[in-house]
Amino acid sequence: MSSIDACLEGIARANERILAQPLDRRREHIRERTVRVIVPDLETSFDMRLTVDGLTDVTPGPLEASGSAQVRVTVASDDLVALAEDRLDPAVALITRRLKVDATLSDMLCLRRVL
Repeated sequence: MSSIDACLEGIARANERILAQPLDRRREHIRERTVRVIVPDLETSFDMRLTVDGLTDVTPGPLEASGSAQVRVTVASDDLVALAEDRLDPAVALITRRLKVDATLSDMLCLRRVL
């Protein structure tokens, strides 16, 4: 099991990937969304906003915290770190149910283009 700090580092790596995209591409594919990453094995969730400026306002909190996010991602801590380090393919993680994404189809397609 990875730590909360390792998960935050993984989120920071994902943010670096987003920011590595040219601004015009980010503007084309990113619609501002609230995102919650749920990490059940750590009993933690990470709330944030996805904007053309990347992932902002990343805040860890307990799973019980209320709040609705437009995009919800559920993933184990080790898998979150592996995804961030490119050791786990997102498509494989989705198919094998190691990664669950609750979002509209258009949001999923936009995220795929940017990440």
